[in-house]
Amino acid sequence: MIKLVAIDLDGTLLTDAKTISDKNKAVLAQAKAQGVKIVVCTGRPLIAIGEYLEELNLVDEGDYSITFNGGLIQKNNTGELLGKTALNLEQVQDLYKLFTQLPLPMDILSDARCLQLNTAPEHVSLYPTMNKKVTYFPAAIEDLTKDTLYNKVVAAIDVDYLDEKMTEIPAEYLERYEVCKTRPNLLEFMPKGVTKAYGLKVLGEELGIDASEMLTLGDEANDLPMIEYAGIGVAMENATDDVKAVADYITGTNQADGVAQAIEKFVLN
Repeated sequence: MIKLVAIDLDGTLLTDAKTISDKNKAVLAQAKAQGVKIVVCTGRPLIAIGEYLEELNLVDEGDYSITFNGGLIQKNNTGELLGKTALNLEQVQDLYKLFTQLPLPMDILSDARCLQLNTAPEHVSLYPTMNKKVTYFPAAIEDLTKDTLYNKVVAAIDVDYLDEKMTEIPAEYLERYEVCKTRPNLLEFMPKGVTKAYGLKVLGEELGIDASEMLTLGDEANDLPMIEYAGIGVAMENATDDVKAVADYITGTNQADGVAQAIEKFVLN
């Protein structure tokens, strides 16, 4: 019996126009009414998903989200943290060297702020066009302090250039950090071991829900861990081949109510 449904946003629950279809909303409301926990599981910060949580009526006591790809596990109504894992200053400095070397534009998410470092003067970051809910500040590496929260580091740039530079990332960086694409033109660096599956494990322990009682839905590389972790892992038809390969089931696309199709099949009585 499925007791928790974890859903990615971009490319999964959201259409290409960044909206939630009426069908998806209706089916998620049915599942919640049956007592199933509906958990948005995203790389975004909580401030950037508030409108979607309200639209889905997921702002009550007992509603949770997993943000920053598992870095934060939060209560939707208060923002209270059940778990937090972030990068430290030394790791940010380490990544600064990599981004300067490649070069790639470097954005550091710090809760509702984004610190933008000048690591690639000839390549302007696309992140402000992709996440308009956070506030952007220019920053210098020498001015960063140990007491600042560093949730994750991202590179947002043209997909062809990003793909080229990904092949140049030294193996030791891939070993030290969780590195994955969350969109075709967005590469993210997280603390090692921090994934959406990690976030679900923490939340499951809090709620007394086992992985076998979870259903997860996603489309991109950062969804892979939670799709492998859950009792039923569902890939969208528009998912990457790697995601489809590990999924238990492939549902419709994000444009064709794929989330609703899967929940009707596996969750609703």
